[in-house]
Amino acid sequence: MELYGSYTSPFVRQCRIAFLQTALDFDFIEIDMVKSAELSPTQKVPLLVDCELQLTDSSSILTHIYEVAGEDFLSDVEEVELYHMTNTLMDAYVNLFMLAKFDGITPEKSLYLTRQQQRTQSGLVAMNNKKFSQALPLTNAEMRVAVFLDWATYRDLLSLKDLPNLQHLLTLANTDPIFVETAPVG
Repeated sequence: MELYGSYTSPFVRQCRIAFLQTALDFDFIEIDMVKSAELSPTQKVPLLVDCELQLTDSSSILTHIYEVAGEDFLSDVEEVELYHMTNTLMDAYVNLFMLAKFDGITPEKSLYLTRQQQRTQSGLVAMNNKKFSQALPLTNAEMRVAVFLDWATYRDLLSLKDLPNLQHLLTLANTDPIFVETAPVG
């Protein structure tokens, strides 16, 4: 299997973590935005190529990785909800980050981005109220949360100072050797 992506993408990172956790063989091929636009019909990363199968979304890639490994991906509706809630927040943060970085558009200049920013704030508060594992291993949904939080703090997009449950989850994740090994660098 070939996984295409960047080392800083949180979506790619969780796929890399899944490969390492399941011990499946894969090749990681680092690509940039230009190359992802050429290779992927969705013009984004990650992209997984497994023989004739081509997957363009991290959720379908993760599902495939765990199916091939003979493991469950998300175990119940609460884990599915946490996973997708995290996706919503991560998408909002990525929109805020990319539009500010490449186009200079901030929430002060856009009603849409104001809504995205409000979504991130209310979503983080709701997520902080959830109960998380107190020891490793994290569930796949908790790993999604930890990957998101690590990316957002790496990009200086949020502080966990007033979010103790989320801060504790990220601290716990940072005791996982695979989580640490896949941390963004740069």
